[in-house]
Amino acid sequence: MISRIFRAPYEIYYDDVAGSRDDATITVAVSLFNYEHFIIECLDSIAAQTYQNLDLIIVDDCSSRDNSASVAKEWAVKNTTRFRRITVLKHINNQGLAQARNTAFSFSLNKAVFVIDADNSIYPTAIEKLAPFVLEQDYGAAYTQLEFFGEQSGLGYADYWSKSFFVHGNYVDAMALISKKAWEDVRGYTHLEGGLEDYDFWCKFIDHGIDAVFVPQVLCRYRVHGTSMLRTDTVANTPDLFTTLTMRHPWLRLG
Repeated sequence: MISRIFRAPYEIYYDDVAGSRDDATITVAVSLFNYEHFIIECLDSIAAQTYQNLDLIIVDDCSSRDNSASVAKEWAVKNTTRFRRITVLKHINNQGLAQARNTAFSFSLNKAVFVIDADNSIYPTAIEKLAPFVLEQDYGAAYTQLEFFGEQSGLGYADYWSKSFFVHGNYVDAMALISKKAWEDVRGYTHLEGGLEDYDFWCKFIDHGIDAVFVPQVLCRYRVHGTSMLRTDTVANTPDLFTTLTMRHPWLRLG
């Protein structure tokens, strides 16, 4: 019942089931918006996962400047047998990144969802190494160190899970394996004008006493470019966002 709260109007653009209900334990949720030039690299990295029992949900957030949804559908048709179920959803109207993720979570029937934006990618063992922490040890989420690529190279700044580390800023990326129950407990992602939805999402974990675990390996790749899905407006809106976040989570010390 709770998952229905998060559903925005969408159409099922493609949906194919290749296995039985018991075959899949994890869903990979891809958020897509005007990224036709990046989406194939992202999807290929998902198909190459050593963890086999996967569903795949691609949510196109009403892409307006390219053929993102069509490119994703064409790839899905060619790779149907790799996944137990592969689905491409299209929002009827642009809803924003938070809602794209909520749509994927609400559509998923599995215990855990790996979140990734269409411009990023993951190394082949990423999901296999994260899965035990969420499926067997009941952490609310498991995340890794990032590798930056594209316009910038280097390593990210992820660290061990601690409320004290969040007080002055976010250090955990959205690319993580997340328990669907934890997502429901915090009532999903909240749309914030200008960005930082991921920071808010993790702060809600802290507020609800939900633990996550850091796997200190470089398993996820974050593409740095001018239209990264959480970077387009965030810098210009930082003061207002800090005010909003501090009102939502009074223990933060931002600015």
